[in-house]
Amino acid sequence: MTADLGDVPPRLRRAARAALDACDVQDGHLSVELVDSERIRELNRDHRGRDAPTDVLSFPLDERTHTYGPRELGDVFICEAYSDDVIEATVHGVLHLCGFDHEEDDGKMLDLQDEIMSWLDGPDDDDDVGDNE
Repeated sequence: MTADLGDVPPRLRRAARAALDACDVQDGHLSVELVDSERIRELNRDHRGRDAPTDVLSFPLDERTHTYGPRELGDVFICEAYSDDVIEATVHGVLHLCGFDHEEDDGKMLDLQDEIMSWLDGPDDDDDVGDNE
């Protein structure tokens, strides 16, 4: 099986796939949605009780490591207006879906995020337009 990235905007699929590969997640479905500042504020208020916009929020759904069918990894919401780099926000959000928490892991998630971003600095060999993987 391969990860279903059909609900990830084509320009962000390479970043999502790189984060999944770094976490050795080979299957499952995730979505990434680009939202405006009001929507991210609403999600942040409902999720964290913070009445302020933010750059990225992740909502993991299926945190089990082994399932009998495709995993539903979760949803990532990114607000471009509050994000310096939507590619990095995608990596960050997907790492959260894979179980990382930078607030509790002594920098492991952010170190991995930096490593993944260095991989993405190279040429894009993927043609993700229309890719449903």
